[in-house]
Amino acid sequence: MVRELAIWLYLIIFKTFFQIFSLFPLKDKAAFVVSFGDNSLYVYRALRKQNVNIEVIFLAKQKTDFLKEVDEPVLSFETANVIDMIQSIYHLATSKYIFIDNYYGFLSAVSFKKEVQCIQLWHAVGALKQFGLKDLSIKKRSKRAQKRFLKVYEKFHKVVVGSNEMAKIFMESFNLTSDRILKTGVPRTDLFFDLKSKKKIRDHWFSRFPIMKNKKVILYAPTYRDNLIENFRIQLDFKKMYDALCDEYIIIIKLHPAVRKQAKNLESTYNGFVYDLSEYDNINELLIITDILITDYSSVPFEFSLLQRPMLFFVYDFDQYSHTRGIIENYQKEVPGPIVYNTDEIIQHIKKGDYNIESIVEFSKKWNQYSDGKSSERLVRELFQSDYFMYKGVSYESKIHGIGKEIQG
Repeated sequence: MVRELAIWLYLIIFKTFFQIFSLFPLKDKAAFVVSFGDNSLYVYRALRKQNVNIEVIFLAKQKTDFLKEVDEPVLSFETANVIDMIQSIYHLATSKYIFIDNYYGFLSAVSFKKEVQCIQLWHAVGALKQFGLKDLSIKKRSKRAQKRFLKVYEKFHKVVVGSNEMAKIFMESFNLTSDRILKTGVPRTDLFFDLKSKKKIRDHWFSRFPIMKNKKVILYAPTYRDNLIENFRIQLDFKKMYDALCDEYIIIIKLHPAVRKQAKNLESTYNGFVYDLSEYDNINELLIITDILITDYSSVPFEFSLLQRPMLFFVYDFDQYSHTRGIIENYQKEVPGPIVYNTDEIIQHIKKGDYNIESIVEFSKKWNQYSDGKSSERLVRELFQSDYFMYKGVSYESKIHGIGKEIQG
């Protein structure tokens, strides 16, 4: 009850300021509201690379590393900084394009002008766990909250996807029709096709941790269990893994910020074997240097499959998680790697190296259908009209009409 009251009060205040600022005319401006940032950064790069003549503003829930690259104003969003929040609402009310990468409750309280487009750059390429209306946990929320969720999803004018499979999931999870789907590919997957960037990333990490040059890297990246924030415990037995694998492997841990403290002391206990990189924002860079991925219900495998490297699915709480949160049907058949339930099984598979790379390739084809290294460029071309474009000094109008064929191809 207290939570709902606080949300209601916040949305009333937000709506009041938004309505006031809506009296101002719209500007040729794109506002990026970011929680994660990767997709927004790649879209921003494409905007500037293609010389789209539009103002850009970033509204960030937290100051992440990617913002260092952004040569635009950055305001704190949904924080105690009152001045930044008021300015943020002004920019949202006066922007023609609004890019978001997560669920934002403020959308339920605002009404956009008809010229505005709200584009959802969802932070997951694919889905092994349920979300949106399919999330089993929302049944425990109040009727008011469930109505609010629907109002938020209704504000998504377009949702960017990398495959037909993900398009179907979005339509079910957000109650959307097919005309709301943009099949342009997921912007941040462009990294996995960029040979120069991948080499630069490897060189950076090998310079920081020279041991990576001589040993294989295992990345453990479990999903965020929102029902176990206080009680989450890492289930890997690091003593067993150290004894069995330390000569040939090292382990990188990437935990959600809310449970990061669970990795405390592991580095010192297993010096030279365990490295806690939970504080590092860009997990895609960590994937570039990873030889074997260990995860569970996370969306990380969808990007990692583009590298065609082995992965294990450590689902020690499968029955509990599937009943409380919900996972996709046929999870066991869908995931492109061995399913394991304890550390002994993990060690056994790593020692044997019995991975089916062909299944990973097929998995990638299914979920990364439209992600081919040009997703950011394609999305920008699709969204912005010719009057914004000056491509190498030439109006883009003659090229914009060919985008539909390019996407289908």
